[in-house]
Amino acid sequence: MSLSENPELQPLLFVLFISFYMVTVLGNLLIILAVSSDFHLHTPMYLFLSNLSWSDICLISTTVPRMIWDIRNQSRVISYVGCLTQMSMFIIFACMDSMLLTVMAYDRFVAICHPLHYKIIMNPNICAFLILASVFASLVDSQVHNLIVLQFTYFSDTEISNFFCDPSQILNLNCSEMFTKNIVIHFIGLFFGLFSTSGIIFSYYKIISSIITIPSIEGKYKAFSTCGSHLSVVCLFYGTATVVYIGSTALNSPESCAVASLMYTVVTPMLNPFIYSLRNRDIKSALWKLQRRAM
Repeated sequence: MSLSENPELQPLLFVLFISFYMVTVLGNLLIILAVSSDFHLHTPMYLFLSNLSWSDICLISTTVPRMIWDIRNQSRVISYVGCLTQMSMFIIFACMDSMLLTVMAYDRFVAICHPLHYKIIMNPNICAFLILASVFASLVDSQVHNLIVLQFTYFSDTEISNFFCDPSQILNLNCSEMFTKNIVIHFIGLFFGLFSTSGIIFSYYKIISSIITIPSIEGKYKAFSTCGSHLSVVCLFYGTATVVYIGSTALNSPESCAVASLMYTVVTPMLNPFIYSLRNRDIKSALWKLQRRAM
């Protein structure tokens, strides 16, 4: 489905999405360069942040380049293999974002609630394990969805009510074995969704409980400021995801679903670098150092 059928809007959409894509890629690459070039940022928190930036680049690359190509060529057709590939890659990197945000919440929990044992708990081996576990869980999630979809009869001339091969739209194309399909889908959704959200909620419950016990207001502000950027990204990521999978379903409108998906797949990865660069002094300092070296 096209975002707009108005031919006069196509050039505007073309320029708009190229701009979104370039800003997202450059912004996240700057975060990665800042973290890798500054020795002071070689900590677990910024290691996870740089991996989140890579995941955001890959996430937006699964949808926007294809959408730009479709607008340029006035085409909305995608092959069966291409659709499955796009869906698979989208699930991997969307799940990666979710898992990495959970890992980052755990990192902040250890830093604030167990500061004396932080370096012992968050050692390089544990950090590498958490990143690899996030990748593995994302691959498992994607493969389970693929196994369900590959049970379908081959579809041709099928309309998808979104601007990309949205997994929820693809899974609804199957009319057979609905009971089994729904059990598997809901189990996978509950496992990954509930694991991530419960991990983040538990971590921040412990964080807030610890911050409350700090006697000075300055100490409370300093402790909570280390979580501000992460909490903003979490709210943006899960807020837009909730709109996609709950709000758009309630409205039962393809247009509302497409707009909600746009927020989730394009706007969120684009805003993440701005949130971390504007709210984090260490990132600001590293970016200034990069600018001086470039000059």
